[in-house]
Amino acid sequence: MDAQLAPEDRDRLLAEARLAVADALAGRPPRRIEPEGVFARRAGLFVSLHLGGELRGCIGHPDGNELLATVVPQCAVSAATGDPRFDAVTAAELARCVIEISVLGPITEVRDPHEILVGRDGLIAEQGWRRGLLLPQVAVEHGWDREAFLARTCAKAGLPPDAWKRGATIRRFEAEVFDDADAGWRKV
Repeated sequence: MDAQLAPEDRDRLLAEARLAVADALAGRPPRRIEPEGVFARRAGLFVSLHLGGELRGCIGHPDGNELLATVVPQCAVSAATGDPRFDAVTAAELARCVIEISVLGPITEVRDPHEILVGRDGLIAEQGWRRGLLLPQVAVEHGWDREAFLARTCAKAGLPPDAWKRGATIRRFEAEVFDDADAGWRKV
């Protein structure tokens, strides 16, 4: 990605994500975030919650057509309460959750699989109405090579693992990934 976010912008995004989830869990109406500074930026974004080192929820909006003022709280609340793989996060769990944000860069079509760099690129596989996305850090966390990453992204879309060889469209993106572990933010 071209320009990284300033540390204070990362902190603001993480703080607003946590506040949005806390408000939702307490039954408070969503707060309005002014679309200024980093929140005026349009970008794709994913929010992941981790508890005890395990994924607890992850929801995103990959298209860069919305302001971060809108997508940060929406994705954070959805990750905590609407990920169909998990029960909703409780207020007690939220206090122990690490919130991770992935701000996506431009999405481009892959013409040659050798363009894909594990650890740098996230992938999207599409064919017909099926679509699957895996963030860049997923391949690293699981120790996948390029072909395994492609196969797993196809499988996430509900496609055969080799669909990337048989007509599925593969797109890639970079992401700036950071979380609120420890006393501040860190690059993941």
